[in-house]
Amino acid sequence: MLSPGDDSNDGTQQRWRGERHGFPEKGPGSIASIGRRTFAILVDFLLAAGVAGLFTMPDLPKNWSLLAWFVITTVAVAFFGFTPGHALFGLRVARIDGKAFVHLPRALLRTVLIFPLIPALVWDSDGRCLHDKAAGTVVIKVR
Repeated sequence: MLSPGDDSNDGTQQRWRGERHGFPEKGPGSIASIGRRTFAILVDFLLAAGVAGLFTMPDLPKNWSLLAWFVITTVAVAFFGFTPGHALFGLRVARIDGKAFVHLPRALLRTVLIFPLIPALVWDSDGRCLHDKAAGTVVIKVR
């Protein structure tokens, strides 16, 4: 795991996360912190457990909550660019190439790679986790 200020691939010093990709240092459009992202995914996990619980009552949802999380995350990111947790914490998934929509293939790849959690726990000096790098996305602040 690298931190801001580490050397980039071209040998120049990066002053803030996302600088080399044209993202601002602070405010809307800047790279989201790992803390905000963590809280957002926890909200999504709780929401998925609640949705799955509606279908499994009176039993606990068990692994059905994983399926609910997978569907909610994939569909929400593909069509809206954010999950309910992202919305709550003022975050959005954006394409690194600047195009407007994430679309289903990228959202699906990103969600599949989050599933084992390891890619979400390893990030670069831009604050992009492995699943975001593979999907060509980045999580930014919207407020």
